[in-house]
Amino acid sequence: MCSKLGIAGLVAGAMLATSAQASTTLLSPEWAAQACDAWNKDPILTKELVKSKWASNDGGHGYKAIQIYRNDCENSAWVELQIAQKGELAQCIYGGKIKTTKLTSGVDYVMNASTQNWVEMGKGEYGPMKAMMTTRLRFKGPMIEAMNNMVPFESFLLLVGKVEADASTCPTSAQAKSGLPGL
Repeated sequence: MCSKLGIAGLVAGAMLATSAQASTTLLSPEWAAQACDAWNKDPILTKELVKSKWASNDGGHGYKAIQIYRNDCENSAWVELQIAQKGELAQCIYGGKIKTTKLTSGVDYVMNASTQNWVEMGKGEYGPMKAMMTTRLRFKGPMIEAMNNMVPFESFLLLVGKVEADASTCPTSAQAKSGLPGL
């Protein structure tokens, strides 16, 4: 009987270890695809960003690009979310590897933070104002536009906590930070 329990425990432990290893890496292209889905389920992001005209400020490109990365993961990939106004909703139309090679400073965003800070913001330990004022979140893009959308901005940061991810390893990609676009 003890050996059966011992084997069952080993099997259960192996299954837990496998599911933990199968978790998406925080801020990887796979994570960005899941964050895109989570964006589209968030009523604050999808509705409020249309009301404030944030989503329609797309520079004629048809979408806004938000590029994000973990600044303590050297040579790791940046990821991108593309947000477009579709009727009365601000929809995420793409989440994954960087696609936008030329960002527009009055339209698009680049944000980075340490892994620890991304996790803390995702848990709601502090919002975007404190994150930017303390430089826990580094931010490039239309600052006034972001300041006028603090509630949706906070919902964006909370997406980090809504998408299950492994923060113990860095995302990897052939597309490293050096040589990527910026504002």
